[in-house]
Formats: sequence, structure tokens, C-alpha cells
Amino acid sequence: MPVLEAAFSRADGLGLSAVSPNDVRTSQEAPQAAPCEAELTLRAVLTGALLGGVLSLCNIYSGLRIGWGFNMSITAALLGWGIWSLAKAGGSRPFTKLENNLNQTAASAGASISSAGLVSAIPAWTLMTGDELSWPALALWTGTIGLLGVVVGIGLRRQMIEVDRLPFASGIASAETLDKIHGSGAEGAKIKLYALVGAGCVSAAIKLLAHLLKLKPFGIPGTIGIGKGARATLMNLTIGIDPSPLMVAVGALGTLRTGITLLLGSLVSWGVIAPKIIELGWCERGPAQPDEAWFAPVVKWMLWPGVAMMVTSSLTSVAFSWRSFVRAFRGGRIENDQPSATQEELPKVKGPDVAPSEQRFLLIGITILCAVTQWYLFAIPLWMGVFSTVVTFVLATVAARVSGETTVTPVGAMGKVTQLLFGLIRPGDATTNLMTANVTGGAASQTADLLHDLKAGLLLGASPRAQAIAQSAGVLGGALIGSAGYLILIPEPKRMLLTEDWPAPAVVTWRAVAELFAKGIEAMPQGAIEAMVVGGALGVILSVLEKTLPGRYRLFVPSPASLGLAFVIQAWTCLSLFVGSLIGWALRRWAPRWSEAMLTPIASGVVAGESLMGVGIAVHSIFSS
Repeated sequence: MPVLEAAFSRADGLGLSAVSPNDVRTSQEAPQAAPCEAELTLRAVLTGALLGGVLSLCNIYSGLRIGWGFNMSITAALLGWGIWSLAKAGGSRPFTKLENNLNQTAASAGASISSAGLVSAIPAWTLMTGDELSWPALALWTGTIGLLGVVVGIGLRRQMIEVDRLPFASGIASAETLDKIHGSGAEGAKIKLYALVGAGCVSAAIKLLAHLLKLKPFGIPGTIGIGKGARATLMNLTIGIDPSPLMVAVGALGTLRTGITLLLGSLVSWGVIAPKIIELGWCERGPAQPDEAWFAPVVKWMLWPGVAMMVTSSLTSVAFSWRSFVRAFRGGRIENDQPSATQEELPKVKGPDVAPSEQRFLLIGITILCAVTQWYLFAIPLWMGVFSTVVTFVLATVAARVSGETTVTPVGAMGKVTQLLFGLIRPGDATTNLMTANVTGGAASQTADLLHDLKAGLLLGASPRAQAIAQSAGVLGGALIGSAGYLILIPEPKRMLLTEDWPAPAVVTWRAVAELFAKGIEAMPQGAIEAMVVGGALGVILSVLEKTLPGRYRLFVPSPASLGLAFVIQAWTCLSLFVGSLIGWALRRWAPRWSEAMLTPIASGVVAGESLMGVGIAVHSIFSS
């Protein structure tokens, strides 16, 4: 996810329904698999690894567009069930519930490989240093980070799931969905699968048509003064309409509050602040052509207040979870106002677990592998690589605890903590700053992902050992396919990123923090320091209000992370996200039952269809050139 996970109310899985305390089945009622049911099979693991690799392309595509990724557990469960249902008609034995659980475990791990730096630290490092990793090196790097997260998750499973009994609500949702798919809800699952695939095909066709016709965002009529009698068109300031359905679908998965914040933030940032800084000469303007967007030159200034707002709001929100920090190391259950499933006796583990001796071996092995990989690829001293891995153990534990209690994994915040730490230890070294933080953020994402899957497995009667094997395979599949997809999509990062096609807001954030430590504040553009102070203060204030105001007033507080995001993506993207959030809100309000069943599969299909077609177009351009 990463990836600016706090910028939206995260869709916990491209899920089939929202999970609330009233909807969650208690653990005593949890669906259990038959004792002799097949589980750890080659087809289950390979299906998950391949699906995870393919779905990772969706997260890379969307991550480089808006900085937001998706949990693919339930989507993978639907697709795996559909694939092997077709195979069953050809004579294959039925795909069991436990096999499908391993499939979704592996697929969700592979799909989240984007959090291992492919949409954040890796491209930021390339932009700062001019260096690039080959496909084998990139796959080695992302795979190592993912495996580190798996090892940490294995070690935390018993304490956080069995002893502390944290909700891990996405895991409960996955267990419920698998129970329905392989039980009485199979017919409903078939309809959802048709909706997902159908929406994906339509979205892919629209993307292909837009590519063939060379359709691009177009401006809204109007101009704004930029000083000395000069005027900029609204298109120059990225205020326009994007014909792509992807951002509308993404907006539909979020909340109306997020959509309104993005819309208002874009109007203030691009409609008010951007013309003013151009007039003051604090940033360059683009070509004096009415249909040209000036995103690339203007965002070099706009990113500073936007990044400050996103970073301070993320860290402030995590600070409000200080009780989770304490419980991460002391253990203990959460307060009694949490979902009732956490207060019930959990079923006992049915299958074999990873033995303590094996856990120790894995812990030592992954520490050595991480340190050697950092040294081999980025010339980071071995002692510093070991230290960064130890720091990752601590911060990934905290992130997992927060995710277990709230379903939000603070990947970005954990990465920023590491950037700040190594910025003080080794100032001026951008590579160390970015890559050590990359280890922490990526591993934290995988740790939380595995624990949600292990919660689902416990409720279903799955083997923790089998799930760990499946997730490791998923990490490898995602690393191999996702790394190749990134290199195909972005063959020239220095030319392609931070443009209107690829705004890459997560890259902006990681690069900005690294540049502060590498170059110092004197390298910032004129007026940016003051803007950062204002943006950072606003991020803290809005986050405090968000956490402390009563619920009915909290709805009127702009989302600080979304407000910061509006500074670093185009206004037309914010408009599309707002329209999508408005559509999603209206459907949930006036067609709640239909929305609960169909909105997420359809929106997910739109996202996947355009993303995969975008990758296909990139592949075609390589072979046709």
C-alpha cells in the first residue's frame, strides 16, 4: 500500500462488504474446514503466486498515479474460485476452502509488493542518484523486504492473534467471504465475479480506445491572472476533466469526506496558490500554450507544503495510537469497545505451526540476507544494514499492532521514522536514508498483511505453517512479476515521473524527506520553507481535531492527508476522485443492499482493467519500437 495509505479511508481489501462490529461473526461461530480437506497443494500456492504477481501490476499502476494501493485478498479469492470452478467442469477436483485461503494469502502478499519500494523509495532513489536497478536486482531487493515482513509476522502470530486476540478485521472479512464462496453463497459469488470481470473488460476497452485516439485530460474554459497582465488557462493549472474511469472507481471506494477534501484542496492549491507563486516568480511556468498543463514545473514548489502536511498528519495520527505502541511490546488485549470477536475464545490452531527453532533460524537468516543485500546493491555498511533490520523488527511490530486494532497499516509513517533516524545518523547520504526506510516500510506492510491472513486462517482451521509458505511464494511471485512490470511501465524514471501522466505522489514524499537531509533547507525553492511550516502545522492541527472532536463534528474536518495529496496530484485527478466518492456515497445511501454486494467488485474491476491494459500497452510499445 503504500504509499500514502492515510490519504484515503482505506478499502480494506477490494472487499465485498464493509466490516463492522455488528457484522463480524464471533470466533466461536467461525467457519471451519472439514478435517480431511486439502490445503497445502501446488496448485493453491502457484495460483496465489501468479495472481499476486498479476495483481501487483494494478497496485504499481495506481500507486504511481495516486499513491494508493489495494488489498487484493478477497479479489484473489473470487478469481481463484472462478478459475478452478471452470477447471472443475473439465474434470479437475474441487478447489477447497483451505486451498483458496492459501491462494488469497499468497496473492495478497504478491499484490502488496508495491509497498516494498516500487512506487516510493526505488523511483525516488533513481531520481536523486540517476542509478537504476536491473530486473534481477530489483526482484532480489523487493523479495528480500517481503520475506523480512513474513518472518516478523510468523514471530508475532501467537502473541497478537491467540494471546492478545486483536481483531484484524480484514482477516475476519476474508474468512467470511471464503465461507460464503464455498458454501451457500456460491451463486452470489458467481454474480460478483461476473461483475468484477465485466467491469474490468469495459475499463480495459476504454483505456485501449483512449490510447488509440490519443485522448487526454482536457481543460475547463476560463483563465486566471498570473501577474503583469499575463493569464493562465485552467488547463495550464491542471483544472480540467480526465476521461479515464479509473480515478472515479477509486473515489467510489473511498469516503465522501475524502472526495470533498480533495476537491477543495485542489481548488485552493492549483486555483489560488499556484497562480500566486508563478506571479511571485517562485516557480517556473510551462509553455505559453492554452492546452499545455504546467504540472511538472509547478509541482516542484507545491510538493513542499503538500509533503509537510502529509508527513505531519501521518505521524500525528500514529502518535494518537500510543497505547498500541505500548501494547506492541507489553502485549495485552484492547479495550472492551472493540469488535466482540476479539473477546470470544478463538478456535485452536488446526494445522502445524512454524516451530520456535525454525523461527530463530529464519530470524537470523533474514537479518543476514537483508544486511548483505543492502551492502551488495547500495553499498550500505553491513553494521548499518543489521541495525536497519533490527529497527524494522521494532517498527513492523508497532505497525502490525496498529493494523490489528484499526485495520490501517501506517507504512508511510514507519518509513518516515526510519528516514528521520538515519538522516541523523548519516546526514547527506540519500541512498542510505531511502533504502533503510524502504526496508522498514515494505516489511511493515507484509507483516500486517500476513497477520490479517493468519487471522482468517485461524477462523477457517488452516495451518499457520502452510500460510507462511504460501505468503513466501506470493512474495517471490510479486517480486518477479511486479519488478518486471515496474521496469516496463517506467523505463525512464527521470523523464517520466513527476509528470501529468505519472504524478507519483509517494515518490514525491520520500524524495522530499531524503533531499532535506542530503542537501539541507538552503536547496529548497524560495518561499518553500514558510509553506512547509504552514503545511506541517495544518497537518498537525487537522489530525488532532480529527482524533478529538465528537463524531458528528469530525465529519466536517478536512482529511489532512487528502488535503496534502491535493497539492501533489493534478486538479483533474482530484475532481475525478470527488465524482467517484459522490457516486459511491449516493449508491450506499439510496441502494445500500446493492452497493454492499456489487459496488466494490465493480470498482475493483475498473481499477484492474485499466491498470492491466496500461501495462499491456507499455509492453506493446516496447516490442513495436
